[in-house]
Amino acid sequence: MRLLLLLAAALLAALYARSSARTPEPNPSFRANQLLFPKVRVAYAAHETTVQNLLHRNGLAPEKLELFLRVFKVGRRLEAWGRNQGTGHFVLLRTFRLAGTSGTLGPKRQAGDGQIPEGFYTINRFNPDSKFYLSLGLDYPNAADAFRAGPLDPGNDIFIHGSHETIGCLPITDEGIRELYVLAVEARAAGQASISVHIFPFELTADNLARRMASPHLVFWQQLAPGYQVFEDTHDLPAVTVTDAGRYAVR
Repeated sequence: MRLLLLLAAALLAALYARSSARTPEPNPSFRANQLLFPKVRVAYAAHETTVQNLLHRNGLAPEKLELFLRVFKVGRRLEAWGRNQGTGHFVLLRTFRLAGTSGTLGPKRQAGDGQIPEGFYTINRFNPDSKFYLSLGLDYPNAADAFRAGPLDPGNDIFIHGSHETIGCLPITDEGIRELYVLAVEARAAGQASISVHIFPFELTADNLARRMASPHLVFWQQLAPGYQVFEDTHDLPAVTVTDAGRYAVR
């Protein structure tokens, strides 16, 4: 009987591991729906071949694309990283220059402060008919942002978008957003339901933090630093949660 119980437990563990390792279900209808919009069709006409070639050069299969975006305010850049879903390490695919910035270093606190957020986010909406050409919306404010804002309105509607204009968003020019939008649509069509976006003030190394010991944002940046370092060390995404005290915790 004991042997049978052990065998049953092993079988259940194997089945669980197999189900956990399943690749996401492809969602080609998402691409088809996006292509109903003229600006998306223009983006695909300009960049579909470029994106396919970019993925193949990096050993990635378009039908398995997993995308990750990382932003640095100092240096004004947005990095697009990719890998095959759930396997291997992310590789840098493309770097887009931020065409404009607003505010200063430090997180966004409230509506109207002009700040670009800092923290760990995901893309939660695609806007194929944005007034800034095309745009990808972030899930700002997250739980950490809402906690820091307290009774104040933390604001919302933070996007990665085209043009050079910004009051708290991340513009990468119309040409840049066309290519990035195609990458993001392809990742969603391949089954990636959640595209992570990490926004940092600068590379959160020990040396860079030491130079800013007098900053009022130092404690907050020290919360972000472990997430930055995990990706630097492994080229894999950290597991990030928000504590009851509104702090980021990285595993």
